[in-house]
Amino acid sequence: MSVNPATKLRQMLAEPGIIVCRSRNFDGISARCALEAGFQCLYLSGAATTASRLGQPDLAIATLNDFVDTARVVCSLDSQMPILADADTGFGGPLMVARTVTQYHRAGLAGLHIEDQVQTKRCGHLTGKQIVDRDEFVTRIRAAVIARDSIPGGSDLVIIARTDAEQVTDMDEAITRLKLAGEAGADVCFLEAVRSVDDLQRTVKALAPKPVLFNAVTGGVSPSVTVKEAEAAGVKIIIFPLISAISMVHAIRSALKSLKETGTDVPSARGMGPKQFFEVMGLKEAIEIDAKVGATTFSTL
Repeated sequence: MSVNPATKLRQMLAEPGIIVCRSRNFDGISARCALEAGFQCLYLSGAATTASRLGQPDLAIATLNDFVDTARVVCSLDSQMPILADADTGFGGPLMVARTVTQYHRAGLAGLHIEDQVQTKRCGHLTGKQIVDRDEFVTRIRAAVIARDSIPGGSDLVIIARTDAEQVTDMDEAITRLKLAGEAGADVCFLEAVRSVDDLQRTVKALAPKPVLFNAVTGGVSPSVTVKEAEAAGVKIIIFPLISAISMVHAIRSALKSLKETGTDVPSARGMGPKQFFEVMGLKEAIEIDAKVGATTFSTL
């Protein structure tokens, strides 16, 4: 496999089997945990970025700079790890879409998805969404493809077209939009908030041989689907956008409740002290680098 994350992702798309993206890598801690778990691909969620950086819901509050700054942190931890990222609507018109693509490329991301919601968008699993017309959506995708192909030295950045049309209109419109996006150069298609496994299978069949991404959101609009079930339906990429965030909320609430009731953090720490925590954050690698250059600064910790 290539050491370039975007090229590696393209190689993975060309191979048999489903690509499982461990999702919600919204900061250094969550990214480190994902790398430790050994997933083959990571996902940077817009909802997670908005929540972790701003403490706000996914309602078009985070900016391009918020997304790129987060991406730089996550990508810096493993320069060879393919990471997909949410790019919302591209954050504006064609010029802004193009800027988004170049900024994501420079951050080290392997791919991104751009959707057809209006600029005042919301999480795809909320109701009341509005979408732009077909031409504007296709223009966004075309702008992303042209920007990617214009990067000096070339880029394998994977462009993913996402539509929210099934909730707003119907399946026929959603599939038509994804077909048009594919014709405009999108590498992968993504039907957000697909309502049933039958609709998912229909999407895969209608768009073949274009790869399809499925967003597994427990408690959202879509049915709960396992990796095996998604693969059986023909899905090529599956992301789990709330796996870390919801677990984190439960863990933090539990720890703080315990502290309030017992007056100690011993139960919540579960034997993990500062050194063990730093080991998850790359302490061993940092010590090795220090030793390789002949320094002894961190020989004893």
